[in-house]
Amino acid sequence: MAWKTNDAESLQSSDELKRQKKIKMAIYITIFVVFQIIVITTMSLTVMKVKTPKFRLGSNINVQSFESVPATPSFDMKFTTQISIKNSANWGSYKFNAANVTFQYQGATVGVINIEKGKAGWLSTIKRNVEVTLSSNVLTGSNLGSELSSGVLTLNSVGRLNGKVAIMFIMKKKKATNMNCTIAFDVAAKTLKSLQCK
Repeated sequence: MAWKTNDAESLQSSDELKRQKKIKMAIYITIFVVFQIIVITTMSLTVMKVKTPKFRLGSNINVQSFESVPATPSFDMKFTTQISIKNSANWGSYKFNAANVTFQYQGATVGVINIEKGKAGWLSTIKRNVEVTLSSNVLTGSNLGSELSSGVLTLNSVGRLNGKVAIMFIMKKKKATNMNCTIAFDVAAKTLKSLQCK
């Protein structure tokens, strides 16, 4: 009689152990699933989110020559600067096509520079040195003379880069970024007065 009771108790305790193991396994699986959901949500909200890179004219404009005649009116200018492509908000590289930057005086083109195709790495900024030559020969019927006499020449630089941000070698998303900068030059000092980029 004693051995029958022991068998029943051992059967009951082994069933209880199996039940406890199943409960533990269910808890571990639930914790793993919740952890995976948190990781995937975090990745989709940060790493997988693609932001538009920034395309800007550098503030380190070094005027090499600047000739202006308010009476004519005309100007010729040469300066060096940097073009920056800032991809510091993306967890993937930004490959862009060749483009150009146009320098304008009141909407009329006074100079153009070419930007070669390239790549800005993930969470980084690339800077390219450029030499810019501007001339007012194409301008007609503007108030350039009065602006040169006032001592400040205001120009705009506009451009557009088209490319793709590649995230984790899996996803590619097209992104275009625009440059729109206003540059003011001090005519008398022949230097940069101010630069604002949107």
